[in-house]
Amino acid sequence: MDEEDDHGSEDVNAFLAQESQQLFNILSAQSSAVIMKLCQMIPGEAGWPSQQVPVGPCVPAGKEHINIMLEYFKTARATECCIFLQSVCMLCDNIPMSLESRLMSMAGSESSSCEISAPDVNEPNLPPWPSAPHLTKRPRIDHWEQYIAAVKSSMLRRWERLTEGLVREVQLENVWVSPRMSARSRDKPDQTPGRTPEPDGDYGSLESRMTLETFLHGCAGKVTVLVGRAGSGKTFLMSLLGQQWSQGLGPIPSTYLFVLLEFRQLNLLSNPLLLSELLFQHYFPSGGSDDAKRAIVDYLFSNPEQSCWVLDGYDEFQGKLTRQEVQGKQIDLENPLPVASLISGLLNRQLLPGSTVLVTCRARDVLDLDGISDKVGQLLGWDHYEIKEYVENFFGVKGQTVDTAVGEQAAELLLSNRHLLAMSSIPALCNICCICLEHLLLQGRATGEVAGRGGNEEKNKTLEKCNTVQNSDNSQKLEQNGKDEKAKKLAQIPTTVTQVYFTVLSAFLSRNHRRDDTPQATRFPQSNVSMLTTINQYQSELCELSRVAWSGLEESKILFLEEDIPRDVLVFSLRTGLFSQVELRHQDGVLINAYCFIHLTMQEFLAALRIMTSNDVSDAELKKRFSLKTRWTTKSDQKTVFTDSLYLYVCGLASSHCIPTLVQLARAAGRDKSWVQKRQALVLKLLKTLCNSNTLTGPKILQLCHCVQETQDHQLAKQIVDARPILELRNIWLLPNDTDALAFVVNSGGDNGVGLDFGACSMELECLDGLSKCQHIHSLRFHSRKYDDKFAEKLSSVLPEFKTLRKLEFCGASLTATGAASLASGLQNCPGMTEINLSDNNLKDEGIQHICEIFTKIHCLVSVILGRNNTSLKAVECLIEKMSSCSNILHVHADGIKELTVTFSPNPEIASHKTFPAPTLSLLNQKWSQSEMQKIAKSLIHCPALSVLDLSGGQWDEHTLKMLIRFLPKFNITEKIILNESCSSVEGLALLAALLPECPTVVELHIRLEDPVQAFLLFSSGEKKPAEEIAKKLSLSCCNLLPADLEKLLTSLRTSSGLSFLDLSGNSLRNKGLGKLLEVLPHLSKIQEINISNNGINMEGVGMLAGALCSQSNLTQIYISDGGKDKVILKFCPDKSDAKQQRKIFRINNSSLLPSNVTKVCQRLVQCRSHLELDLSHSSLTENALLSLLKMVPNMTTLQRLSVSITFISEALILVSCLADNKQVTSADLSPQMESFLSFGAVKAEHVSCRLTHFRLTGENMQRLLELLQRSPHLSDLDLSSNEMKDEGVKCLLDFLPRLKISSSVNLSNNGLTSQGLLHVATTLCTIKNVSGVEFSSGEEQRCLIWLTQNGDGEKTLSIRESSLERDHLMRLGEIVSSCPSPAKLEFINNSLHSDWIEEFVKLLTSSQGECMLSIEEYWIRKETAVHLLCRCLELSPNIQMIRINRNTLHLSLVKSTELTSVSLVDCEVEGYQLTSLENIIRSRPSLTELNFSQNSLGIEGAAFLSFSLPLLPNLSSLSIESKESIPDVVEELSQALLQSKSIQHLNLSGHVISDKAADSISRVFPQIQSLNLSHCGWSEGGGLQLMKALGMCISLEVLCIERVQLNEDSRMSLAKALRNIRSIHCLKLNEIVPVMGESDSGLDILAAMEGLREIEEIELDNWRMANRGTEQLIRQLPTWKKLRKLSLSKNCVSDQSGEKLIESLEGCVHLEELHLSNNNLGNLSAAKMAVVLPSLTNLRVLDISQNHMKDEGTVSLSKVVKSMKNLNKINLTSVGMTKLYAVVASLVHCPFIQDISLGWNNSGDDVALELARVLPLCRRVTRIDLESNSVSVAGAEALLRALRSCPAVQLIRLWKNKMSQSEAQRLSHMDRRLNFSST
Repeated sequence: MDEEDDHGSEDVNAFLAQESQQLFNILSAQSSAVIMKLCQMIPGEAGWPSQQVPVGPCVPAGKEHINIMLEYFKTARATECCIFLQSVCMLCDNIPMSLESRLMSMAGSESSSCEISAPDVNEPNLPPWPSAPHLTKRPRIDHWEQYIAAVKSSMLRRWERLTEGLVREVQLENVWVSPRMSARSRDKPDQTPGRTPEPDGDYGSLESRMTLETFLHGCAGKVTVLVGRAGSGKTFLMSLLGQQWSQGLGPIPSTYLFVLLEFRQLNLLSNPLLLSELLFQHYFPSGGSDDAKRAIVDYLFSNPEQSCWVLDGYDEFQGKLTRQEVQGKQIDLENPLPVASLISGLLNRQLLPGSTVLVTCRARDVLDLDGISDKVGQLLGWDHYEIKEYVENFFGVKGQTVDTAVGEQAAELLLSNRHLLAMSSIPALCNICCICLEHLLLQGRATGEVAGRGGNEEKNKTLEKCNTVQNSDNSQKLEQNGKDEKAKKLAQIPTTVTQVYFTVLSAFLSRNHRRDDTPQATRFPQSNVSMLTTINQYQSELCELSRVAWSGLEESKILFLEEDIPRDVLVFSLRTGLFSQVELRHQDGVLINAYCFIHLTMQEFLAALRIMTSNDVSDAELKKRFSLKTRWTTKSDQKTVFTDSLYLYVCGLASSHCIPTLVQLARAAGRDKSWVQKRQALVLKLLKTLCNSNTLTGPKILQLCHCVQETQDHQLAKQIVDARPILELRNIWLLPNDTDALAFVVNSGGDNGVGLDFGACSMELECLDGLSKCQHIHSLRFHSRKYDDKFAEKLSSVLPEFKTLRKLEFCGASLTATGAASLASGLQNCPGMTEINLSDNNLKDEGIQHICEIFTKIHCLVSVILGRNNTSLKAVECLIEKMSSCSNILHVHADGIKELTVTFSPNPEIASHKTFPAPTLSLLNQKWSQSEMQKIAKSLIHCPALSVLDLSGGQWDEHTLKMLIRFLPKFNITEKIILNESCSSVEGLALLAALLPECPTVVELHIRLEDPVQAFLLFSSGEKKPAEEIAKKLSLSCCNLLPADLEKLLTSLRTSSGLSFLDLSGNSLRNKGLGKLLEVLPHLSKIQEINISNNGINMEGVGMLAGALCSQSNLTQIYISDGGKDKVILKFCPDKSDAKQQRKIFRINNSSLLPSNVTKVCQRLVQCRSHLELDLSHSSLTENALLSLLKMVPNMTTLQRLSVSITFISEALILVSCLADNKQVTSADLSPQMESFLSFGAVKAEHVSCRLTHFRLTGENMQRLLELLQRSPHLSDLDLSSNEMKDEGVKCLLDFLPRLKISSSVNLSNNGLTSQGLLHVATTLCTIKNVSGVEFSSGEEQRCLIWLTQNGDGEKTLSIRESSLERDHLMRLGEIVSSCPSPAKLEFINNSLHSDWIEEFVKLLTSSQGECMLSIEEYWIRKETAVHLLCRCLELSPNIQMIRINRNTLHLSLVKSTELTSVSLVDCEVEGYQLTSLENIIRSRPSLTELNFSQNSLGIEGAAFLSFSLPLLPNLSSLSIESKESIPDVVEELSQALLQSKSIQHLNLSGHVISDKAADSISRVFPQIQSLNLSHCGWSEGGGLQLMKALGMCISLEVLCIERVQLNEDSRMSLAKALRNIRSIHCLKLNEIVPVMGESDSGLDILAAMEGLREIEEIELDNWRMANRGTEQLIRQLPTWKKLRKLSLSKNCVSDQSGEKLIESLEGCVHLEELHLSNNNLGNLSAAKMAVVLPSLTNLRVLDISQNHMKDEGTVSLSKVVKSMKNLNKINLTSVGMTKLYAVVASLVHCPFIQDISLGWNNSGDDVALELARVLPLCRRVTRIDLESNSVSVAGAEALLRALRSCPAVQLIRLWKNKMSQSEAQRLSHMDRRLNFSST
């Protein structure tokens, strides 16, 4: 026994010594309670009292005691050591499974050998044996290991089943994975406006990949996700992983429990269950007892890290994870849970934390695992080598039936077809493709054999040679046959994916043993496979199979149970291989059979067949569900595995090539051909809608291209291109078949062209070969660091294939000089390239040089962008040198190292007829040293002429700047050099300023060192001008210059005699600097303006400026604001010819002036000998300062105008006192709301005007004002408007008015006058002798004017408008007028007068002794009311001499003791029957001499009334019935009465229709007629001829008006003949009666007939278009018309030369008053002749030369004309082509009677408006000005507004269509209603 104990001791003790270090680490991590129990196992005699046992494992003493404990048991007896080891296993946690197994094994074996039993009570020194619960751990481990062993056996059996018939061996080290971040930040996907961004679908890049074995290393304890496409082998690889685990290989330790769960199995588990149930019922059942199962589960929960859970096919899981499940609480393991909750807990580490979890899924489902997964990898597809290997192995395995040649041929065909190749990158689909090829090749061989037997000998031989090619001896012949055979086979390969699946379907169907003798049908396009034969044979089975596929899609079902499939269909599908069988465990754990299609794509294809051949999916539902697949997935995507390819196949089935096949299947479903075609049309319509959509993202556009390619519809493809000029693809992994689809779409677009934009898209180099098939690409863009030199090298090889390529962008990539060289070699073969962008790469200088070499080789280049390429100065030098050799470079732009752009002009050979500007060069933010500047400057010297050189941002020191300036005169610059932020020192400014005198070509230097920073040099643009004619400018604003700095600049300024403009604003020169500047002024002979604003100048400096204005003869204007602190601008006039006549302006605005300041400035200005204007407006002047100013004014003898701003009436009264104190004052305009001024004359003023407005005149102020005004002896106009005077104040003024010597007018408008105030004003008509008129209006425009004359003679005028008078007021006004000693003229307009008031008023006026003219306008005076009012007035007043109602205005003339002579109702809507009211008047007033009923609606009733009335009026001499309407019977009705009335001498029948009968009657009246008006009349040719002939009898005719009538040739000849007989005509109006001269000579005859009209006074011949012939005729006769007063020849096509002669012929017409020559072709010759002739026509009142073509050259001539026309009343210069009319306007001051001025449509600017504003106060009779459609701005309008204050007679200024906004126009119109901005 002792020997055995010793032997066992050696083994167990040795083991403990070996593992002591690992045990020490484990024990150190245990709790103090565990350590205490273990220490208690050491006997007391061992020297370790139990009371000294450590209480914590983490203290150094505890670790020391652990060491002591281990050392003890290393040498203890075997029994004690075994008990200790067993206790460690039972008590300690977190023991590695491998160690724990060895511990238990060693302790158990040793205890058995030692026969360890329960300790005897007689052995007290032994440690206590573990209790019963602790002894349960050993069996638990045993059950665990037994279960793992059983699972391993199961996994090996599973692997054996899977690898039966395996074509190609698979190893983890041969499977490639692309790793990706589990929650990575994705690149921005599609950023098209209006689209929802989608995440990146590019799961990795080809550049980063590793083997699956490497990827899985380190996955222990983590959640790892393996992503792969359907059929990529995920399930197979998981089984392989289990097989390797079973054999102790691979990344999963063999000690782990390997649990492989398939989600397709989990889908069957609908009831909640425990994890143990999931493990033992649905994974691998345990053969042990319930205790064993419980032990396994307990061990699993205690050691979760020793388990690996493989969850395969998450994409098939119907219970998808949600955020709520992921974020749930801790799982209660005692309660059954749904499978989804168990899986969620496992993934979220709520269940078995620390376990290893491996999940497989498809790409779209990986987002469900975001935030859960630790590691994600994407399975990569097979490459060409792997595909070829698989194909060869596939056919090699079947070598017993297929010879090797078929395998090689199959591999070659597969690799040559894009669709098959793309499918074959997925292992499962590669197998299907091989089956397809096998079918094609064997079918072809079988067909060949049949054909050979049928006699097709040649084809049979070819196929035979193909099958035996490897054994042939005649290699040359067989090689040619092989090529032919290859071409035939290539033609047989399907061209679309849909066609491929048809072929695949046919291949599987052909496996069925059933054979029917069916005739051969039409073969599939481009294929030798008889498709219809096979499908027709199995159409019923296919119909049912497609139904199953579609129902599975609807129910998201991949697996089908036996009850889901009809038995015969199931047998058929298994026999053909379309179905695969799998085993599943039901909810109760029983194994059942399930079935699935060989691949998901086959299920989708059959479902698509169902959609296209049955009505399972309605049209509406198809529209709703039809969608495009995107390669980006979002968390909001609908999770379904059935839509990847479904609608791709649907689109393919919509092709017309598929109709025969679809019809066969549709018949089985009860549909016919028309139904199939309708369904195809619907799909095409849906595609068309998508083609025209502008909201598709890049992946969907790509999918759309695939769908359209499937349809083979080129028109649809063209619509994609038409709707998208550029196809943008972002963050997509592109495959060769993608570029193939793009090529199909692009090539269908025709010549329109399209751009392709690839952003961060991973693609194989092979994809570029596919792109090269695109024939109509105009732009290519590649943007990603993925694109490197290799990519560029490949791209360069295909670039020449893009014949239409115009733009290439290869930016943001990894291109170096090597890649640039490759691209350059390819680009030089692209002659049509216009834009190249290679920015944001790493080209460096060498790469830039490579690109520069192609500049001269590509003649169509427009721009090349090369920025951000890690370049240096050498690259810039290279580009500058290239500008010399490449003449079409327009612009080179370099901004530091960021931007580098070259812009080109079009090809000089193509655009040789165009002139392009000189190139520009921008070298921005270049921090060069002196040596670097020297290099660049030398390069620039040899550079061709540059228009602009931009060197901004350099921030150079003085030495570097000197280097630039040294070479700058040698530069060839035509426009400017920009130096923004490149020069900041005073020394640098001085250096640059010296360039003005030293460099003749530099004409302007502008530097500003504050924001916005500016610095540039302008050059003379190569113009050859003498040096003295070149105006130079120097601007050094905001440069912080001090007086000392100015001295440095003045040195160069003294020598710069050509300096015209100097800007020193924004510096710190102060008064000292100003003084130094003024000293230099005599040396600046060409200076025009100096700006020294914002230089800290004070009032002392202002005094210095006042002195300079007087002493410097060329200094004409000084503008100062804020006392010199703000604006200080000096303006000069170089012309010194007449210094005394020069006008000088000294303006101080916005300043606070003390009396001393004013005195000092005025003392300096006293010395001024030129005309002076002193402007102190907008400045603050105290009353003392104002008094000081007025004291100095008399000493300023040349002062012309003094402007100030005042606020109080007391200040205004001080200025009014000047009217009496200073005899040179001509006017005073004072207002607190605007500028106030005093005007002065050189001599004593004869007429003085005073305008004082917008104050509040009270009694005391009014009295003081009147006293001051009384002292002024020559007051002409007094304006006291807008002073709140009210009735009382006006009454006070009117009482004082006789004592004021006012000669012209008093303006009291806008003073709040009431009707009582009106009476006060109207009383002046009879109380003040020299008051000649009163105007009053209380409407919107309150107006009150009193007009005065010097002698007080003449009539009195009272005009009242819009005043709402009451009856009493009207009667009082009648009394006032009745008491006037002189004749009165009364005008009442819109005063709301009633009819009975008017009647009383007329009656009242009748009682007066004087004469009176009354005019009353009211809206209601119309129709019968007008007739009634006329009758009542005649009844009430016997003194009415004339009464007329014209429109709505009553006019009557009252003369004492006179008879009624004239009655008129004109244009007042009177109808004929209403005239009967006049019957009594007609009967009682036989003295009537005139009746006028024109412009009414007389009709037959009116004609009858006139026929009745004419015999009753023996003295009637004038009858006018001008008509608006054409009523034929009126004249005819009246004609007989006219024949009986012998007294009528003046007859107006204008506008009537004269019948032939009426013409005959009227003609007999002509001999007695003296005035005849037949204008606008209508007649027949006979009637017109008769009337014209009858004119010859009018021997006493004085006035003849025949305007706008139709006269034929005979009638015009008769008119000419009549004119020869009439010598008494005074007025002849023949407007628009003659056609164009040249078409008829009758017009010339009429002109010739006028020769004898010696008494003619007025002649109008408008719109004769007489041109030169007629004008010459007229010119010969004009000198004979000595009495001519009016000549109108508008619209007569008079040329400038004829006009010149015409005007010359007027020289003898000295009585001429009106000349109308508008709308002709008069020009400068005519204007010049007017200047000679018209001054002699002193009676001329109206001149109308509008709408001619005189232009600005005639301005001087017209101004001379106007200056000489003293009686001019109206001038019309509308649209004469003169923009500079200010000279003509200035001449109007010489026209004292001018009233109407028309200057519209001449594009005149503010200069004309300003001149008008100056002239208006001097033209006192102007009432209307027309300035419409010019270029007058707000400034010009405001000037006119100010002028209107002094012009009360002006009624209207038209300003429509000028350069003013609507808001500005409204503002100005509101200020004065006379400014009119409307079109009417």
